[in-house]
Amino acid sequence: MKVLALSDFHGFLPSFYRVVEKAEEVEADLIVVAGDITHFGDLEDAKKLLGILTQSGSDVLFVPGNCDPPSLASVDWNKPRCLHGRSVSVEDLCFLGVGGALRGPFHTLFEVDDGEIKSILEACLRSEQSKRFVVVSHNPPKNTKLDLTRLGLHVGSMSLRSFIEQHKPLCVVCGHIHEARGVDSLGLTVLVNPGPARDGNYAVLELDDKVEVELGKL
Repeated sequence: MKVLALSDFHGFLPSFYRVVEKAEEVEADLIVVAGDITHFGDLEDAKKLLGILTQSGSDVLFVPGNCDPPSLASVDWNKPRCLHGRSVSVEDLCFLGVGGALRGPFHTLFEVDDGEIKSILEACLRSEQSKRFVVVSHNPPKNTKLDLTRLGLHVGSMSLRSFIEQHKPLCVVCGHIHEARGVDSLGLTVLVNPGPARDGNYAVLELDDKVEVELGKL
């Protein structure tokens, strides 16, 4: 399965149209968005922007980020599909999602406690029988290359890391920390932060018996 993975658009309209072109170019089976679709926008803003991505013809799965309205977490659209607190099967893989960001000093729109993240994902996992699954999270896991800020601080989720170490997903797609674009691993789990789509960043994932990742620019 070929997945076009993105995060952190922050409402930058040109990037949405470029993603449609890129999805067609790489023949993506699926577009996955790991949050911050809007930049402190409302539900209608999010619906409009995500609707652009569906023009590619690829299925679209997303979680909201901390700069998205909390109401986006509970929408029940058929296309695009929200993954927050849900599991969606695509071919032989299951996708689980958790949105929002850890509570911080800036009081952004959609924040969660660290313990909630693992609880949400474990509830999703209980509803699925598939042993092969992918996690989509706005937050990166703690103490990895993907949660390291410019100040040298690791600000990711400890409960997400615990979930990964315990349940061993095939892959985790995350975002939030713009400067921490890259690929890492926890055990056999491949971790990907595609970087901010606002700046033209994306990743293409080949999800088969193993995970292959290519980072690119729109």
